[in-house]
Amino acid sequence: MFVLVEMVDTVRIPPWQFERKLNDSIAEELNKKLANKVVYNVGLCICLFDITKLEDAYVFPGDGASHTKVHFRCVVFHPFLDEILIGKIKGCSPEGVHESLQQPAKFDEAEQVWVWEYETEEGAHDLYMDTGEEIRFRVVDESFVDTSPTGPSSADATTSSEELPKKEAPYTLVGSISEPGLGLLSWWTSN
Repeated sequence: MFVLVEMVDTVRIPPWQFERKLNDSIAEELNKKLANKVVYNVGLCICLFDITKLEDAYVFPGDGASHTKVHFRCVVFHPFLDEILIGKIKGCSPEGVHESLQQPAKFDEAEQVWVWEYETEEGAHDLYMDTGEEIRFRVVDESFVDTSPTGPSSADATTSSEELPKKEAPYTLVGSISEPGLGLLSWWTSN
């Protein structure tokens, strides 16, 4: 789930930070840049783990800051496929991926939640997947979306200026609860 990823970047240290230790300034700048950010095809950066190598620092004409090439390792959230995770249900909609649910399942329009129709010897029981409940799921796929800014295209010039571009998540996990032991934690614990 959490992995160490080796990275290289050039870090700019402004002149007013020259009185501090170089490693402290670099660590602060790297955490500002990477912490809680998704790096394309890498994962969600949590924090700087350590600095492994500092190369020479340069001051360029017209810029009083130092620029240092840094080799470092970051703690990254990147679960592997088939890993089982526990999360919370953020929301439910009819567009949910019902193929990955315990079957038979249905969407309850009145409650706006998914329901597993669990069959027992005494009859069927509806097990609701309420928002905010903890859920155990298996990671079956992941998707990275490049959300880097792009210039306007010719198609954008013809559209109304009132339309806002659709926001996409830069990193998405697809989970499945279609196996015994997966689903809401409350389903599998005895009270």
